[in-house]
Amino acid sequence: MTSSGSVRQLASADFPTRWGRFRIYGFEATFGNGSDRPKEEAVALVMGDVLSSPPLVRIHSQCLTGDVFGSLRCDCRQQLEMALAMIAEQGAGVLIYEQQEGRGIGLMAKLQAYELQDAGLDTVEANERLGFKADHRDFTLPGEMLKALGVSKVRLLSNNPDKVSALEQAGVEVVERVPCEVDPSPHAEDYLKTKKEKLGHLFTSR
Repeated sequence: MTSSGSVRQLASADFPTRWGRFRIYGFEATFGNGSDRPKEEAVALVMGDVLSSPPLVRIHSQCLTGDVFGSLRCDCRQQLEMALAMIAEQGAGVLIYEQQEGRGIGLMAKLQAYELQDAGLDTVEANERLGFKADHRDFTLPGEMLKALGVSKVRLLSNNPDKVSALEQAGVEVVERVPCEVDPSPHAEDYLKTKKEKLGHLFTSR
């Protein structure tokens, strides 16, 4: 972490879920320079011993439409539930949940992108039409959170090579990339095709 950024753990509590018992940690980060530096918040759900061997780690970006409402336009909720189930099955792991709705463009812009997708644009084209990058997210915070938790090596549950690179740049070694692939809804086929062809996501079954 450079002098232009700071990460603080603000809370820690017992967190029972239907997948098992976790501990939830709340983190706040400030990146950039100047008095108006934006703050970013994220939580980490930690289960079991994550220090004796590289734990399974999932970095999940908030998706209100998928995670909460079960939207079939994406695979986010399926990936979230798969990650929690895999961590529970192994008895140890970390799920980091970042508030980066719509690949970082925010909820209202994401809904505007949906409208453009209904008119025929793919997810990348829609973001760019609205003046955003194809993927506006920054994965600096997860690496700093993992280091704050004492985790220096991970097995990363992800199809996104950008997440691997971000952790490596933060000084967290990715000893294995574990695919995070689910059976998609027919509504999500074009979404996943764009992930692979335009964003470089890695799929073994597509």
